[in-house]
Amino acid sequence: MLGLAVIQLGVVAIFLSELIFAAEMRLTCMFGNVAEILKAVVIGVVQGITEWLPISSTGHMILLDEFIKLNVTKSFLDMFLVVVQIGSTLAVLYLYFNKLNPFSMQKSETEKKETFSLWKKVIVGCVPAAVVGFLLDDFIHEKLYSPVTVALTLIFYGILFLIIENKNRQAPIDRLNKLDYKTALLTGVFQVLALVPGTSRSGATIIGATLLGASRSVAAEYSFFLAIPVMFGASGLKVLKYILKVGINFSITEIGILICGVIVAFFVSVWAIKFLMSYIKKHDFKLFGYYRIVLGVIVLLYFALFN
Repeated sequence: MLGLAVIQLGVVAIFLSELIFAAEMRLTCMFGNVAEILKAVVIGVVQGITEWLPISSTGHMILLDEFIKLNVTKSFLDMFLVVVQIGSTLAVLYLYFNKLNPFSMQKSETEKKETFSLWKKVIVGCVPAAVVGFLLDDFIHEKLYSPVTVALTLIFYGILFLIIENKNRQAPIDRLNKLDYKTALLTGVFQVLALVPGTSRSGATIIGATLLGASRSVAAEYSFFLAIPVMFGASGLKVLKYILKVGINFSITEIGILICGVIVAFFVSVWAIKFLMSYIKKHDFKLFGYYRIVLGVIVLLYFALFN
């Protein structure tokens, strides 16, 4: 009886191993290397969370690369870390589609005009970062993309958040339609600061908008909307540069990495945006300031001790 049971268990074990092997082969055929896809999922989660919270997505991506390295070429990795942001951008369009849609049948003519005006302000706010980013993208990537830069900017803007939140300030711009073109442009100038990794695009624009008189909710929402053309433009530019350099030659694994990273970033971003908007209704940005400072110090200590 014992011998028969052992044989049966052996048969079951072989059967299960064959099933697992077949599943892995099927996944490999569909998406490529499963281990690399799982890494892309982790990157998508980090991207989705850190893009909208003012703690620097690019900074976290650089740090994540120290521990989770995709087995891809450097050219593909540089492109992927930008293109994965499309998932986060689509989350904004999904959550704010009605607010951003000037052709909605549910809106009055006045509301449609306000929506068109909002888009004009978004475009105005994107001009500074678009110009500087186009001119200095390669230089910034080569010279400033380092853990030390990330750590220092995390700490600096974390302190800045605490200073701003400790001051009693007025917020006359308590609705998006009160945000004028001058404020939109100046907020866009603050967005240029986010070209330095570790700054946080959302952090820079939120700081800028609040200093210019916007409420936390208005600053956060305008920051979300500014990301739409900036991220699509940056992703398009990176893909174009990659194709011109390497050509349209993606492996199954690379296609799987791109698809999974973008999809995961989308769903996690939906959660992160909802969380942030709910959080700032009752709290200020001090928590994010403390987080940035602690993380920055940890990064400096880590690279001082192990690198």
